[in-house]
Amino acid sequence: MSRKFDRAGEAGLQFYGKMTASMSHELKNVLAIIKENAGLLNDFTCMAEEGGMPVDLEKVKRVTEKIAKQTRRADGIVTRLNRFGHSIDESSKSVDLWDLLEFVVALSGRFASMRGVTLERKPPASRVTVTTVPFFLENLVWLCLDFAMGVAGTGKTVGLIVEETKNGARIKFTHLEDLAKVPPDTFPAQRAKVLLGALNSELAVDVEAQEIVLTLPESIGG
Repeated sequence: MSRKFDRAGEAGLQFYGKMTASMSHELKNVLAIIKENAGLLNDFTCMAEEGGMPVDLEKVKRVTEKIAKQTRRADGIVTRLNRFGHSIDESSKSVDLWDLLEFVVALSGRFASMRGVTLERKPPASRVTVTTVPFFLENLVWLCLDFAMGVAGTGKTVGLIVEETKNGARIKFTHLEDLAKVPPDTFPAQRAKVLLGALNSELAVDVEAQEIVLTLPESIGG
């Protein structure tokens, strides 16, 4: 088991780097917008002080609202970054599978937007939990999602479904219109295989149904 975890940890380095780089890039964009709007407020102040021009309160209000919006956005990014960082420290534990999936979707939002892909989620009727290693599963879900977005086809939509099974749970990635166009051995690739082994999980690629299904045991030791 230790060797499996070591290999899975090595596989997670690229994932960690990709996600932290994405979040820092997004945060930098937020700071640029805040800086731009702070500059506008400064311009309004200078015009009032030096030119005697009355301050347009409506303009000031609009600018401050933009700053407040971006501040909330930045807070969300930092919150995700903090949770993501702490997930590395967590060993095997019980997790809400839908909550974990939603978290990975939030991490992946920028990548989905760049590809023009909509992530269509269908929450389960009741809470679905599994005992697993959160960071490894986040990595594996990302690899599945990344591949799924690449084969979404003209519909540009990936459906995400969490279901409870007799011995655990599964996540379905659906509406993959171009799944039949890729060679059968394309996915899962080596990194995904390492994580599947570490998590005692299985992955099925169903070309006819245009979906991939990640099946997880109720417990990583099960």
